[in-house]
Amino acid sequence: MTNRATRIEAALRAAFTPQLLTVTDDSALHAGHAGAAPGGETHYTVTIVSAAFAGISRVERSRAVHVALADEFASGLHALALNLRVPE
Repeated sequence: MTNRATRIEAALRAAFTPQLLTVTDDSALHAGHAGAAPGGETHYTVTIVSAAFAGISRVERSRAVHVALADEFASGLHALALNLRVPE
């Protein structure tokens, strides 16, 4: 089974065809906090630069990412820090 970061990256590439995508596991920084799990893979920072975000608000961008990652949230993903930009 692949790790969560790999699955997140694959889902976001499929949904947004990004020019830039980074997925960073920040789970160790949240040990002992709400939503943290002993094995990690619960808290991530994601940066996406994609033309798919053109003309939509920051809230709509965030919602689209959450929809793309619904299966991950259902299986233990707790939190995302999002940086969602257009190529310009």
